[in-house]
Amino acid sequence: MAEKQWITKQKTDRTLTLPVLTFPAVQKMGVSVTELITDADLQAKAMKIVADLCPMSAALSMMDLSVEAEAFGSPLKFADDDVAAVTDRIIASMADAEKLAVPNAGAGRTALYAEGIKKAKELINDRPVFAGVIGPFSLAGRLMDITEIMVACYIEPETVNLVLKKASAFIKGYIELLRQSGADGVVMAEPVAGLLSPELCEMFSSAYIRDMIAPYKDTEFIFVYHNCGNVVPCIDGIASLGADAYHFGNSMDMVQIMELMPNDLMVMGNIDPVLFRHGTPEEMKDAVTNLLQSCSKYDNFAISTGCDLPPASSWDNIDAYFEAINAFYNQ
Repeated sequence: MAEKQWITKQKTDRTLTLPVLTFPAVQKMGVSVTELITDADLQAKAMKIVADLCPMSAALSMMDLSVEAEAFGSPLKFADDDVAAVTDRIIASMADAEKLAVPNAGAGRTALYAEGIKKAKELINDRPVFAGVIGPFSLAGRLMDITEIMVACYIEPETVNLVLKKASAFIKGYIELLRQSGADGVVMAEPVAGLLSPELCEMFSSAYIRDMIAPYKDTEFIFVYHNCGNVVPCIDGIASLGADAYHFGNSMDMVQIMELMPNDLMVMGNIDPVLFRHGTPEEMKDAVTNLLQSCSKYDNFAISTGCDLPPASSWDNIDAYFEAINAFYNQ
């Protein structure tokens, strides 16, 4: 399989980085998080602001893990200074799962996010534009409640699989809508799968994601898999997903991850997002330098954040992150 151009560029230019960075744009725009996640024009503007300020290898849409659940009918709590959150489950039984209707791609705010991608592509022409989507098990966990789905994996696997089939059908359609809207790739967040055993991770997450990735293998459309959970027990199955790049969280030892992942797969991570919010520029530069000293020896490593950056992240710390990368590779 020929390597995709964006991956080749990532490996060639070691200064390239893809932090999960969008929400801090609200500080530059003077808008609330709720306003941002409910307005396609503001989303495109936010992506353009970040692209202009930050030397990222791609522009990213918001990592809003509420939007797909909302399309299924999940109730949400919105906040001016934080991302929307699902407040209650909508599936408590097999009967609920059987009644669950699969929304059309574009239901709820998914149409708004697709429109945001389209508008962002009109503004950003110097790098790819990636959309954010949720993974199937993480979506099912929001529909069923994360604690409840963990129990159901053992005592009601048929219910879980039925919900996953419907969740996956919707995510597939949503990814294609985003692609048709101009997205050059997607970053799929599947953190809840980090709670599963290797066998359950394969059964309830990886098998579904592998099927989602397959249609795009022979295209230049980029598929980035993100999991900020404990991926070590499941790493073999995750590595076989067929994603173009893998993005891991700060709870993991990145050197251990690099040793476990095949050296032909692009691996990204894992500066703690909390450091962007509560650290100092000096602490940020130390963290970046230390991580690069440990991992830059791996040709398939690209430094990134461990997860999505909080809206209130310090722009001084964001600037320090990029400065430290440049300083390390250009010393």
